[in-house]
Amino acid sequence: MDLWSVHVKNTNLLLRNSKHFVFGHLKCENLKVLEVRLPKRHRFSGSLLVNAMGKKNSDNSNSGKGPEEDSLKGSNPSSENDGSKNTGAQKFHQKPLDWREFRASLYIQELEANEVSDTHKQEGTNFGPKVLPLKWAHPISAPEKGCVLVATEKLDGVCSFERTVVLLLRSGTRHPQEGPFGVVINRPLGKQIKHMKPTNLDLATTFADCSLHFGGPLEASIFLLRSGAGSELPRFEEVIPGLCFGARNSLEEASALVNKGVLEPQDFRFFVGYAGWQLDQLREEIEYGYWYVASCSANLIFAGSVTSSSESLWGEILQLMGGQYSEVSRKPKQDI
Repeated sequence: MDLWSVHVKNTNLLLRNSKHFVFGHLKCENLKVLEVRLPKRHRFSGSLLVNAMGKKNSDNSNSGKGPEEDSLKGSNPSSENDGSKNTGAQKFHQKPLDWREFRASLYIQELEANEVSDTHKQEGTNFGPKVLPLKWAHPISAPEKGCVLVATEKLDGVCSFERTVVLLLRSGTRHPQEGPFGVVINRPLGKQIKHMKPTNLDLATTFADCSLHFGGPLEASIFLLRSGAGSELPRFEEVIPGLCFGARNSLEEASALVNKGVLEPQDFRFFVGYAGWQLDQLREEIEYGYWYVASCSANLIFAGSVTSSSESLWGEILQLMGGQYSEVSRKPKQDI
């Protein structure tokens, strides 16, 4: 079952335990209401009810293999969200609240609760999803499809990844032999596709004026497309609601969507290269402190591909994450 208001299957949900965030895995099947309770030993007691409508899948798999799946494997030299239509009324939002937004709203409320003095903390305080700001970002405990990897100061001096933000297209858990991979989203190359004199007809015509971006040190071409909430594009793999990715073997379908007026050329971002890791390599790099793992709003992800400054998105996400991350964004580059 795919929930439209809270996608919690194999998903981390934030709960409060003492001074630390504890992530628990919830799996919901055949539920119409999800109730999240906080026991009395936590700062807040009470419960949060979330109405959920869903549709059954014929199987538990995703919509199919992604574009050029066999070619998007490898490791760097150096170093999975359906948004079904909302068929019921919602109290807090005009549009369906996907699980990433739901989790972010809980995270933001937790931060606000920490700022309230002890004299105002009462047993039985009610809580629910907060109205999210236009842009948001917060740390998460482990990489997941659609998250971003934010380079730490330990990667200063590493040309391919210094102060980069990598959008993880797959987390490496979909197939046993597939490692995680993604694209750097804050390295525009300052060139358009037509400047590269492409031989592919779709690139030379439909997408000729689209900008090119450095996606990573591994050889393959990938593009992101902004599909819009609720749109179904079965030939492309969804990363987060409203954002999909494709590769060279799906260029013809992408061009057809533009020619039919379904999408515009500016809804696409084209990347030269990608970033990939072996099965345990990314986990080890995170443990060694090379990457911060975060979830962020979709508008940050797509905006990062058009910014004129490679470091502006890197700093903005760290600032939104707050605390120690905000301090890192203000540090000068280390000389290595």
